[in-house]
Amino acid sequence: MGLEKKFSGFVSVRGAREHNLKNVSLEIPRDALVVFTGVSGSGKSSLAFGTLYAEAQRRYLESVSPYARRLFNQMAIPEVDEIEGLPPAVALQQQRGAASTRSSVGSVTTLSNLLRMLYSRAGEYPAGQAIIYAESFSPNTPEGACPECHGLGRVYEVTEKTMVPDDTLTIREKAIAAWPSAWQGQNQRDILTTMGIDIDTPWKDLPKKDRDWILFTEEQPVVPVYSGYSHEEIQRFIKNKRQPDYMGTFTGARRYVRHTFANTQSALMKKRVSQYMISSECPLCHGKRLRQESLAIKFAGYDIADISRLALNKLAIIFSPYASGEAQALKKMATNHPEKVVVAKRIAEDFLARLQVVLDLGLGYLTIERSTPTLSPGELQRLRLATQVRSNLFGVVYVLDEPSAGLHPADTEALLRALDKLKASGNSIFVVEHEIDVIRHADWIIDVGPAAGEKGGHILYSGLPEGLREVTASLTRHYIYDDTTKHKNDPRQPTEWLKLEGVIRNNLSGLNVAFPLGVLTSVTGVSGSGKSTLVSQVLVELVADQLGLQIDISDETGADPLEKTEVTTLGGQIVDGMKGIKRLVVVDQKPIGRTPRSNLATYTGLFDHVRKLFATTPLAKSRKYDAGQFSFNVAKGRCPHCEGEGMVMVELLFLPSVYTPCPTCGGTRYNPKTLEVKYKDKNIAEVLGLTVDEAVNFFDEEPVISRALDVVREVGLGYLRLGQPATELSGGEAQRIKLATELQRAQHGQTLYVLDEPTTGLHPSDVERLMLQLNRLVDAGNTIILVEHDMHVIASSDWVIDIGPGAGDDGGKIVAADIPMNIAKAKHSRTAPYLAKHL
Repeated sequence: MGLEKKFSGFVSVRGAREHNLKNVSLEIPRDALVVFTGVSGSGKSSLAFGTLYAEAQRRYLESVSPYARRLFNQMAIPEVDEIEGLPPAVALQQQRGAASTRSSVGSVTTLSNLLRMLYSRAGEYPAGQAIIYAESFSPNTPEGACPECHGLGRVYEVTEKTMVPDDTLTIREKAIAAWPSAWQGQNQRDILTTMGIDIDTPWKDLPKKDRDWILFTEEQPVVPVYSGYSHEEIQRFIKNKRQPDYMGTFTGARRYVRHTFANTQSALMKKRVSQYMISSECPLCHGKRLRQESLAIKFAGYDIADISRLALNKLAIIFSPYASGEAQALKKMATNHPEKVVVAKRIAEDFLARLQVVLDLGLGYLTIERSTPTLSPGELQRLRLATQVRSNLFGVVYVLDEPSAGLHPADTEALLRALDKLKASGNSIFVVEHEIDVIRHADWIIDVGPAAGEKGGHILYSGLPEGLREVTASLTRHYIYDDTTKHKNDPRQPTEWLKLEGVIRNNLSGLNVAFPLGVLTSVTGVSGSGKSTLVSQVLVELVADQLGLQIDISDETGADPLEKTEVTTLGGQIVDGMKGIKRLVVVDQKPIGRTPRSNLATYTGLFDHVRKLFATTPLAKSRKYDAGQFSFNVAKGRCPHCEGEGMVMVELLFLPSVYTPCPTCGGTRYNPKTLEVKYKDKNIAEVLGLTVDEAVNFFDEEPVISRALDVVREVGLGYLRLGQPATELSGGEAQRIKLATELQRAQHGQTLYVLDEPTTGLHPSDVERLMLQLNRLVDAGNTIILVEHDMHVIASSDWVIDIGPGAGDDGGKIVAADIPMNIAKAKHSRTAPYLAKHL
């Protein structure tokens, strides 16, 4: 066959049984671009990540010292008989950035380090200033941080105005809003009464000396408390030595706010007290986070903070003349500091080379200082990829998880060029992917299927791309070879228009836009053009405001609420069309829960019905068990050891902790008594272990339950287990669970659904199923607005709004808004040529 000539060698896998893989064996070529594809849940990630990457990682760890090895024995060994010829592996997965706002584009790409070195060695120093080292240019070091704001760029004040918003109220009427509201607040008021402060005088009429002491004192006097008595009565009690109710400790309001903010574990409490703190720009560094000596040094006319705020594609223009040695500034330098010329040129060259890879991946609109929690998972994965392309490793397997997620087809082309570069340096690229353009680019295709979950896990095909044509069982081949699905040319007509004017946020400045109601609209454009800003932020914020809803549009990044630099909508209003909208539903990719306690069954409400069903069984009745007995969140039914988590955390020295199944309940989450109760022939833990597909048959006599399960199946999640913890779900899966929950509700029409890239992680055949569901919602009189890159979806929309033309400062404008047929002909649209192929 000559394959040996074409590829330098093969990785051979024997008997892989990880997750749903059916004892599969196959050969995978090295030094090639290999794409693993198949419907969502078919087992492709179990093969690429769960087997190949896990084994490569395990072998690497086996090569380290025996002492370190002891710590890894908890690491799951993949279920596979043997793997031969496997090189070391690097995984680039889809995940949110680290929660620390101190991690940035510059730190991920190491561009920040180069900049600091450049400023230290080749910066323009003011006359007489001594040389300072690279660490003095970082706000995260004691040498570099501005002494006033400790490198945060903002200072936080707690003022009388923030803590006492209404000074006409008395202390008894809770004038001091910053104090806790329940018993603790009452306690503080009783203490003040003992101290002779009138809690029934309006706050503004109290002496300033008293007001300042109550709010700002750091003293914590302990005084006797007699609840419900006046100051005079209390004085008498003290004189007569009457026993007080208790001794109370006073805490000033500002002290309470600061202490709670610094020490509370509760995100809710932190949020509550942060509203009494005003954050303002640091008066010393003006938000630049560095000490004055560091900011005095310039390069190309910029201080290091200013240069870090420029878009990367602007930096490329600034650094080019320095790298080529043609910059005027270098000639000036040559007379006084010839050694600086060499340094500036060399660092600029390295900086440009690293930058170029990031620009090739379509990320030129980012800035060095942009913090990683604000990036999408796709942007972060591409940044990590850029760093790898520059690292010059060879002989490595890169395992990538849907690198095209969130990418416009124009950006996907740049991604493929970067992957080709990695391959050309002698590496193997294993990619889990649904995007047809990436699959077509592969040297070798592995198609896993035929369906999801239990019905998947077989290798339908492993070979050169051409051979997939002949595989009848493959759902993928239709989309690659007979892409004949031409889309409708009769879009639905809008009932009315929702008009927004003067939108200002991020790169949108003064934008006017009209969204049609009663139809399905796709908002398109390259990555970073402003689609999500317009739809998921501004539109959601304005509509929620009109409907009087509280919707959190912030990114759930777990970052410190005060460290976040809030991006706000600076302008924009709805001028028409709200009559047609009664409800707003945002179906986003935020997790459905942060702990293993939240799962598909609890989120969709399905679990309530299942628990009630168990409570009606004869054994449960005879033991007087109610539905609560079958909840793993309630003490009576759950395992006492893991408290219903099913997992216990094992602390590892020097390493992140790992979760292992609870030794008492074996991961079932329940106590033995509860597990004795069975419905049909299964206990509650076994029911939670069923996949949605299996549960449909199991609950066929229970219409309420099977109807709910059917909806989950229709959004393509039949392969998930009912009890699958929220922590194991991808963003796309979480989004589709939310959609299923919404589809179960009775439809009244006039709801606006906003979805941000709902096709992420979906095989084209699943995308078709998703579209059926979305079209059902529109036909019921609702409006759907999607942010989308999938050309099939865009082609079958009723209306398209294309934003761009480019990313960052080159974007933020409406390039075209029309029916798909006309968008495909739009002159300046970067979406048009790709859309035209699908119409």
